[in-house]
Amino acid sequence: MKISLITATYNSAATLKSTFKSVLSQTYTDIDYWVIDGGSTDGTIDIIKEYEAVFGGRMHYISEKDRGIYDAMNKGISRCTGDVVGILNSDDYFTSGDVLQNVAHTFSSNETIDAVYGDIHFISDNNPDKIVRYYSSKMFRPFWLRFGFMPAHPSFYVKRKIYQEHGDYSLDYKIAADYDIMVRLFYKHKIQAEYIKKDFVTMRTGGMSTKNVRNRLLITKEDVKACRAYGMYTNQLMISVKYLYKIFEFL
Repeated sequence: MKISLITATYNSAATLKSTFKSVLSQTYTDIDYWVIDGGSTDGTIDIIKEYEAVFGGRMHYISEKDRGIYDAMNKGISRCTGDVVGILNSDDYFTSGDVLQNVAHTFSSNETIDAVYGDIHFISDNNPDKIVRYYSSKMFRPFWLRFGFMPAHPSFYVKRKIYQEHGDYSLDYKIAADYDIMVRLFYKHKIQAEYIKKDFVTMRTGGMSTKNVRNRLLITKEDVKACRAYGMYTNQLMISVKYLYKIFEFL
């Protein structure tokens, strides 16, 4: 089983090496790695070229202007060749060396599933050794999407044919295209998935959806839009329940 990884980059020189090193640390090596750069000007391309040789033919990259991170992800999806596809952001890294091994084993052990997902944690930008939040996907059920709760997107690995059959990331959303695709796949198309009790990815704080109050208001509106697009009833108050849940994730 080949696993395709996609990393979208744009002026990511400060963090990209840790992302690449974590991919190289994986014990599972049958990977197809696509780095989709949006036209960086800060040395990101130099880092990509440096590591391209280290990956020994398993890494491919393009660098061109795009319409944002979701457009970059779609470019990777259209180019990758793996049986299963996962996203690893350019400021994140695998928490341990056996993440992809666990993904491959779970898919091989259960041929009926379309996807897997697990847990992630967040670290402080100022103190990388300090875990500030742990996001567990264990309690996820499709019903909870109406309350803003979805599997941790960086831990989500899905068969490539699912993207081919049901579409990739919608560019109609600024922040919540990952939420839209979860509603589309789990609620509308009822894909089958299995939870893996494992911490997949270490994330730095400061992602698009957590930067400020304005972004949180926007993501709430976009979450409602995504649910309603596929016939799932919700409203902004219901979606806001996820912020109460997040209180218990902080350590």
